[in-house]
Amino acid sequence: MKFISTRLSAPSLNFEEVIFQGLASDGGLYIPEFLPILDDKKLHELKNYSYPDLFFEITKFFIDNEIPSQDYKKIIDKSYSTFSHQAIAPLKQLDSNHYLLELFHGPTLAFKDFALQYLGNVLDYFLKIRNQKIVIIGATSGDTGSAGIHGCMNCQNAEIFIMHPHQKVSEVQRRQMTTVIQNNVFNIALEGNFDDCQNLVKKMFADQSFLKGKKMVAINSINFARIMAQIVYYFYSALRLGCSDKNPVSFTVPSGNFGDIYAGFLAKKMGLNIHKLIIATNSNDILVRFIDHNDYTKKSMIETMSPSMNIQVASNFERLIFDSLKTHKIENKTPEIIHEFLRTGSLSLPDEIHKTIKKDFCAYKIDDEQTILSIKKYFEKTHEILDPHTAIGTLASEKFIASPHYRGESVITLATAHPAKFPSAIESAEIAQPKLPNFLSDLFSRPEKFSVLENNLEIVKNFISNKI
Repeated sequence: MKFISTRLSAPSLNFEEVIFQGLASDGGLYIPEFLPILDDKKLHELKNYSYPDLFFEITKFFIDNEIPSQDYKKIIDKSYSTFSHQAIAPLKQLDSNHYLLELFHGPTLAFKDFALQYLGNVLDYFLKIRNQKIVIIGATSGDTGSAGIHGCMNCQNAEIFIMHPHQKVSEVQRRQMTTVIQNNVFNIALEGNFDDCQNLVKKMFADQSFLKGKKMVAINSINFARIMAQIVYYFYSALRLGCSDKNPVSFTVPSGNFGDIYAGFLAKKMGLNIHKLIIATNSNDILVRFIDHNDYTKKSMIETMSPSMNIQVASNFERLIFDSLKTHKIENKTPEIIHEFLRTGSLSLPDEIHKTIKKDFCAYKIDDEQTILSIKKYFEKTHEILDPHTAIGTLASEKFIASPHYRGESVITLATAHPAKFPSAIESAEIAQPKLPNFLSDLFSRPEKFSVLENNLEIVKNFISNKI
């Protein structure tokens, strides 16, 4: 399998090269040159597979023969042995046709464990073979950082630097990062917002001279391995509900950087019968404005109680633009469209491209007030305590079910984080605080270690350079 850049000027790479490369040399994002298609007969065979076995069957197409099958199965088993629920991604019924897919049973209680436990083990496998040292630099709006640290901290040949926006993540999220006291783990609290963190990471990718010859590797969702790993739970949950060529499902995804829902889009292209992919956002609604009005204009970020979705631009959206243009055989226009967006902060796509995207997606914006009401409602109705991101998703699912788009299919809302990670949101809903799992019960008494740095590229580069 070869992977190509969305901007078409960088060399094509194999899987091993892609996970170490992250951002393409032309500034684009890597995507597979083609996607395997699974027919209904094959999907029927897979419907009762365990999560690790299904993961192997879905992702082996992207790996080709770069990792021997026995080694690859061991990597997968190791990655998902850290999850506390036997099903790994259990489904819970909320209403007659509405289900919750619980993606928070990993070691850091967020959906990002699905990709980052895997990515850490794959990196470790290749680093041992290469006898190479790397520097992992990541930006987090909350969950990526802790999931990345816990996924990669045992990579002996990796040093990990994670930037989070200072005082703009929940205390649980911060402590899940800053209480990991290891010689190869460094937490940076940047005086800025998440987009500032992400922009610094992108600039450091463009100039790695400060890393003393070591290679920088991305753990953010620009790394295709993260997208690939998340494809699996779309298949797993849909097949558990009997999804087939005659029986579609729809998915609602609390969305920020667009990586998670893009994985669902790839699952659909690979043959999973998904009717609609429903984008659920908070008040930072650039994706809703695009779907509804073909208006992808960068605006000031609004602080909300769902911090993992507080974004100005969705970093994976470029992948969808490329795929949609490719459907009309004009993917060569992607670089021009992206460069215009980088210059002006705004883009709209040709009408026929926008219509193509609207066939697959719909979108809803949910503000903080509605989020609190959603948390209250589901607690009263089902005794489920939802984290604010998941509460946004469930309300978007309700709106979809009440819309003309809905055709009676099962709707699966992705539950992206454990509610105990967001105590202030639960408190606002006047609900008793859910307890952290036993393995995190002493989180608030553990010592922390992090450095507060100015939002300045040279200051951050010097900090990293002095630590490696």
